Amino acid sequence: MAPSKISGNTKPRGGGKATGSLSKPFKLAPETLQPFTLFLSKKHVYITHIDSKPRPFKRKIFAVPVLLNVVVALLFLCRMYYIGPYYLDLLASALGYSNSTSVDTAGSTWGQLALVVLRRSFTFLLDFCLVIFVWPWPAEFALGRTHGNPVRWRWNVGFRDQEIYVRRSRSWGQHVGDVLANAEGRNALMTYVRLATSPMLLQEKTGYLTMNGEWDLDWAAMVKAHALVDDKAIALDAFRTLVLIHHREFGWLCIDMNLGGNPKEEDRRRQVFAFRDALAAVGKEDLFFRWIEIVQFEASQPGGFGEEKQVEVAQRIRDLFQANGLDFDEFWRESVGSEASAGLS
Repeated sequence: MAPSKISGNTKPRGGGKATGSLSKPFKLAPETLQPFTLFLSKKHVYITHIDSKPRPFKRKIFAVPVLLNVVVALLFLCRMYYIGPYYLDLLASALGYSNSTSVDTAGSTWGQLALVVLRRSFTFLLDFCLVIFVWPWPAEFALGRTHGNPVRWRWNVGFRDQEIYVRRSRSWGQHVGDVLANAEGRNALMTYVRLATSPMLLQEKTGYLTMNGEWDLDWAAMVKAHALVDDKAIALDAFRTLVLIHHREFGWLCIDMNLGGNPKEEDRRRQVFAFRDALAAVGKEDLFFRWIEIVQFEASQPGGFGEEKQVEVAQRIRDLFQANGLDFDEFWRESVGSEASAGLS
């Protein structure tokens, strides 16, 4: 079942004049997106982007969770087939019918009784854990209804050259508050958004792998987005790296994160990939990913990524590179052609 359809009026309550109260980088979501925003929950922040990676690559990526969940489901069914008769015998024994699970308490020693209790307790605990923690994996993968499921998504969408991915914020999205009035909430939001829309992330990973501790994929919303594009209700380009957040007064707001029209962001992107290529050329590409991980992790911590924190993180990065025989500042200048400070924040 798809998420509840909630009103997503993109017009401010006070009419056109209220638009002037919006602070950058927020703006009213285009009315053309209304068929999509009507489908979204107001409690979450959403990010859409288009994945243009080749279809064969997407098939290989999706095959991994499919095979994993098939194996888990088969093992679970085998366990049920094996243990089912045992539980039926236990039930029959409890109802007074003697069978192989019945215990002669009068003729058994305390040690024997303790062994029976321990063995059965372990069996119950094992099967309880399988039902509570393991079975939900294949069940949600194929039958999940709250936000759809991967199987239904692929069944409806298939594999395409250009696929729309919709990420939904996890619990943090419900605590950012009024992002227009609350600077702390706005800064937290922008930190999460910048990390989730970084060129390196979108370039290196297919959309299926963008799930993490902060963002989950909304399968039902992805099916809806593709259906709207297929019906020509919304253009595909409308979903290119877009952030959507609902505001109580203004309705749905968006932050257009497209990088194509921003020279500074384009230059930043060029520098990042030039640095990665230079590290790969000297056999140190792992340092690139460790550098990215440090910056992303620290930027997502409570308290934000202020000046003092940036200085501390910069020193950690320099120490990391120094321990691997590279001077970060010098290597950045040689490979990128700008001051190293750009790569430390």
